[in-house]
Parts: sequence; C-alpha cells; structure tokens
Amino acid sequence: MTRTDWTRDEIAALFDLPFGELVFRAQTVHREHHAPDQVQMSTLLSIKTGGCPEDCGYCNQSVHAETGLKATKLMDVRAVLQAAAQAKDNGSSRFCMGAAWRNPKDRDMPAIVEMVRGVRQMGMETCMTLGMLTEKQAAMLADAGLDYYNHNIDTSPERYGDVITTRSFEERLDTLEHVREAGINVCCGGIVGMGETRGDRVGFIHALATLPRHPESVPVNALVPVKGTVLGDMLADTPLAKIDDIEFVRTVAVARITMPESMVRLSAGRESMSDSTQALCFMAGANSIFTGDRLLTTGNRGDDADAALFAKLGLTRAGGEAKIAFEAAE
Repeated sequence: MTRTDWTRDEIAALFDLPFGELVFRAQTVHREHHAPDQVQMSTLLSIKTGGCPEDCGYCNQSVHAETGLKATKLMDVRAVLQAAAQAKDNGSSRFCMGAAWRNPKDRDMPAIVEMVRGVRQMGMETCMTLGMLTEKQAAMLADAGLDYYNHNIDTSPERYGDVITTRSFEERLDTLEHVREAGINVCCGGIVGMGETRGDRVGFIHALATLPRHPESVPVNALVPVKGTVLGDMLADTPLAKIDDIEFVRTVAVARITMPESMVRLSAGRESMSDSTQALCFMAGANSIFTGDRLLTTGNRGDDADAALFAKLGLTRAGGEAKIAFEAAE
C-alpha cells in the first residue's frame, strides 16, 4: 500500500543518504512501478500569456515583474488545436495548456472546454493550469474529459510566504481538493533553486507525499532566473543560492521514493542541464519531460536535442496512459 504518512525526519534521512545509495533506492522503487526505459513526452503551450495579478517571485508573467513581457488574450481554439496536432506529430502524448490567470472567469470556460474536448479527440492526454478553480469550474473541466489539472504548491509551507503573497498555501490546497472531488487527476509539484534550504526541499516533498492521495504527476522545476522578477534579480546577485545539479537529482530521487506511483516530470530548467545531469535524473526516477522549444515563456531544449539524448541513453517514448478516475461529480 502506498504510504501517505511520511515524516519530515524520514524524508530528511533520505536526502542525507550517500548519493549512490539514494539513486539506487530510487531506481529500485522506480522499476517496481514503471518501465525503466520509458519517458513520457509532454508539450506545454501558453494559451494566455502575461498580465497575471499574482506576485509570484519567480514568474515573468506577473504584472509585478518588470520583464517587458506583453500580455495577450486567450488564444483562439483552432490555433490551440493546431499546436496540439503538431505536438502529437512530434511524439508528445500529453498536451498541457497554461493561462496566466489568478483564476479563470466564467466567460472563458466555454472556450477552455472546447480546447479540452478537441485535444482529447486527437487521442492525447490533456492537462490545464489556469490558477484557482471553483467547484463548478472543476466540474465543467471534468465533464469535458480533462485528464490532469496542474496546480503547484511551489515550495514548502514555511518558505511559501517569501515567494508569493497574493495567494495562500491553503488556497492552493483548496483548488487541489476541488480537482480531486471532480474526479480529475492532480498534477502538482514545485520549483527548486529559489534560494531555499534543504529543509525547505524536505518540507516541499513532505507536503506532497502526505496529501490524502499522491499527485498522479509531480513536476520538478529548476528555477529559470528571469531578469526583472524578484527571484531572478536576487539570484543574479547571489549565484551561490542556485541549487547545484547533485542536489537537484537528490530532490528527484526523494520524490520518486516517497511517491512511487507518480509520474515525476523534469520541467523548467532542462535547457541549462547537461546530458549527464538529465541522465542521473532518469536514473533517479524521472519518467516524464516537457519537450519542444518553449515552456510557456522560457526556453526549452527542443525536440531534436531530446531525440538525440534519448538515443544516447537508450530511452523510448512512452505512450499516454491517462489514469482517469472519473467518478461522476455528484
């Protein structure tokens, strides 16, 4: 039975293991639950960029950031479906759509629902990240057939207030609860390399691993510092605050051990990672990546680079297997 009663001391002890022992344990757990040579390819598209009223210190889409990013309106449904078809042709089995909102407005929901239905008709898994959701909005997405909803906790509960002040940690958990109650799978992870301590990384993993049900998808992002954001400017002045590669791999490994059935996704930050670092992440249990040239508004490695890396490592692209738990929302 999958554990949801991990203690912080237990998770801290995993982080403290000798690196080889930690990766060995993570790979052992990984092989018990997943095909060791398969990695799911996902594509992320920004369907509405910039102008977000939240003050997330890492995000260049916040109105509080001075990055010169221009806000856009919600994309046309046909343009989104064209992007999804191209992603499928390039080997992605999951298509993720993100909008820079605090929460979607009811007037936007019909178009959002149409996007979900259209992508699902292509045979791809669907994922949305739109900010906070009401119970009604979550039910609408479930009725449309949404496979996953992404809503990250970002960091530990203790560190959270230093990164974001416009939305509480508890509000994030409320949205996750609405998603669960609607029968949609949860995609929830966070960002490391924001100047946090290892204790914060322990708290971050603990918050996820002790949810009543583990997220089916756990994205682990390495901060991409963007000039004009709070954290981007801070890390430009204090480069030693950036997480090193071995500590990043440790975080992936601990996520795999504590959440054995989840897809652990390498998300933002891969563009600056070496092939060796990514190989260690796959050994530590990562089994999903975002591919393509962009992640919302920041760069990514691109399809050709990923194909070359997969060939070098002997990895194959996993097909999408949506673990849908659609019990009709009552």
